[in-house]
Amino acid sequence: MAIDPLVGTGIASGSQISAAQGSLSELGADYQRFLTLLTAQISNQDPLEPMDSTTFVSQLAQLSQVEQSVVTNSNLEGLSAQLTSVAALAGVGMIGRTVTAPSDQLVLSDGAAEFQYRLGGAAEQVSALIRTSDGVLLREIASLPTEAESLHSVDWNGLDVDGLPVPDGTFFVEIRALDAQGAAVNTASYARAQVTGMNFDGGTTNLALANGELIQLGLVETIE
Repeated sequence: MAIDPLVGTGIASGSQISAAQGSLSELGADYQRFLTLLTAQISNQDPLEPMDSTTFVSQLAQLSQVEQSVVTNSNLEGLSAQLTSVAALAGVGMIGRTVTAPSDQLVLSDGAAEFQYRLGGAAEQVSALIRTSDGVLLREIASLPTEAESLHSVDWNGLDVDGLPVPDGTFFVEIRALDAQGAAVNTASYARAQVTGMNFDGGTTNLALANGELIQLGLVETIE
């Protein structure tokens, strides 16, 4: 469900500020209690056996450290709220744009589909397996590019292993890569999809895609 990022951010920022103000108010009350107690003890001390001032200095130093920590936390909370607001505005600006993001989904439309992948290391053999939602293998595309790190794009013509056209729909792609020694190479698949909305989950800005997926804003590879 899409929400107004400014409203959501305002609520979070207000609660954070209230918490910081409450901590500072409580700290101020502790200061007053401490000074009242200190004054009473000094006024009633035995002149012949004065109290050691080291203890009071140590307690004052501890209260000062607590005060600095509260102020620092308050500043960090304010900065976090500002960054959340910036991320929210960036997410709103991406609605309607087409992005490339991590996904194993493959949408076949009008007999054509496209997906991307990236290899974690150099490979000797790379292939893509296209399956239905229940795991049935429809097509294997072999002899794909083997260079590491680059984002490779692959087109699927919508034909199955027998060369017959597959009805439009959503399918799943698995990238398999082996190095020269036959060991598996780490892979990641990507998909291009239009951003249709945005929401928040635990302070994280997520984008809703036309293929039904929800991805974090920070995982977007490219924007068109």
